[in-house]
Amino acid sequence: MPRMSRRTLLGSMAAVAVPGVLTACSTGSGDSDVSNAGKKLAPWPSYRPATGPKPDLAPTDAGVQAGYTAYPAELVKSVARTPGDGSTVKVMSVSFGTPPKPASANQFWAAVEKALGVKIEYTIISQADYQKKMATVMAGDPDSLPDIINMFSGFVLPREAEFVQRRAEDLTPFLSGAAVADYPNLANIPTHAWRDMGRIGGRVYGIPLERPLPGSTLWLNQGMFTDAGMTEGWTSQDFAAVAKKATSGRTYALGAAQGSLFGNAVHSAAHNAPQEWAVTKSGAFQPGWADERFKATIAFQAGLRKGGAYHPDATSISQIDLTTLFYNGTVGSMQDGFGAYLPKYRETQGKLTPAAALPYSVDGTPGGIVAARRSFGYTVLKKAKKERVELLLRILDYLAAPFGSKEWELVHYGVEGTHFTRGKDGSPQPTKLGEVENNTNLPLKYLAEGPQVLFVPGMPDAVRALHAWQRRTVPHAVRNASYGLQSRTKNAQGTTLKAMLDDTVTGIVAGRIPLSEWDAAVKKWRSRGGDRMAEEFAKDYAANT
Repeated sequence: MPRMSRRTLLGSMAAVAVPGVLTACSTGSGDSDVSNAGKKLAPWPSYRPATGPKPDLAPTDAGVQAGYTAYPAELVKSVARTPGDGSTVKVMSVSFGTPPKPASANQFWAAVEKALGVKIEYTIISQADYQKKMATVMAGDPDSLPDIINMFSGFVLPREAEFVQRRAEDLTPFLSGAAVADYPNLANIPTHAWRDMGRIGGRVYGIPLERPLPGSTLWLNQGMFTDAGMTEGWTSQDFAAVAKKATSGRTYALGAAQGSLFGNAVHSAAHNAPQEWAVTKSGAFQPGWADERFKATIAFQAGLRKGGAYHPDATSISQIDLTTLFYNGTVGSMQDGFGAYLPKYRETQGKLTPAAALPYSVDGTPGGIVAARRSFGYTVLKKAKKERVELLLRILDYLAAPFGSKEWELVHYGVEGTHFTRGKDGSPQPTKLGEVENNTNLPLKYLAEGPQVLFVPGMPDAVRALHAWQRRTVPHAVRNASYGLQSRTKNAQGTTLKAMLDDTVTGIVAGRIPLSEWDAAVKKWRSRGGDRMAEEFAKDYAANT
């Protein structure tokens, strides 16, 4: 059997096509009780911070990350022994890179296998194919499931929680409470990541991929925006004026990618509109789409588009192509995850200076930023005997090694002298081989990863700027109150219903639909399942508090 599968699934990615596949699959008819209401809740794994190099810039309890202005001079060892037993482990995860070289010709792959003590048979799914591929996997024979599966949070997979509850190993006995101490690097994952991953039926089924608090961020070409009049403390009117001035000829201040709703997340947070869901003091859930601030966001974006500030292909260009336009100066800004700062700084050296935008104020109220789900998806294991589950957890424990450890360096950069050399500050600098053999193309980081820190090799000023930006903006983060909670209706219909709203937002901003249509779209969303989601989230929220 080949050690890697990379089938490309062609055809429509329409979300409405997926539920039908899963409804008829062997995961059942949807009668599984995945709610946490009325269940005895398994304790979260007990957090035990790892011992490692002290950061140069301190983290805060509010969510500001630790910052390292230089690479640690002394690396710690975080794993006591080789975790594997020589067996073959089948894994599957999403990927945002190009397909890796086969295992037989990939020295990075071989080095990781040697360190883990297993052979890795890797099925890699591109982001574009993930939703449809996962529908096939979830509907298939449970015996054919990979040992380790990455459940990517970029999509709501219909009946995802039911699938996990029925087909994945219940990890509660292995990780809940003090049990996680057998896996020190997993115990180093902060509680906020476990909470945002959430329980299913009161149990712990996955291992979260921890992420920083800032989510979708507006990345600027700092020089372009400064030259156009950007100043600290700007208002929404200032933003619109700067965007207009920075747009000239074939250069546009604002770039956006297909499916991003013209960068709606950033603008709705600046307007302090709830990010999908807000919870009241009484525990009731209210949809952000019904909030007048969200409607005002759509109107503001429509004005920006009408004024010509957006690139004309904002509804059709891919995120990858948009990134290219940002790097070459065609667009002066783009919405992307905060974690994208590393390639932003690395790829623009000598071309431009990237910067995370400070949110503008609206009607005198300081703007907010998007609070990310603190779990960028999670990893589940195929049901297996106790000894096999423990082996798989040891492998994930190795992959979750913290920054400043020898294991982290291997998983992120490969072998010194082969995949990287040392820069003046001691930080790894990829070789030509390291640029093609790495954990972007072989995406081990989406199976397990330690808590992320701020670090840009050889660019201490960038780290200081990012840390200062977080200190200013984290207190104003707008959080989606549904993170970590269960709703049967959202599991079954959420993707289709949200697509209806997304299409309406895009149509209004693009000028194809009048703003007056928004209220009717929200009313339809509520009647077709939105109000049921609110009730289910409220019950689950009450059970978790």
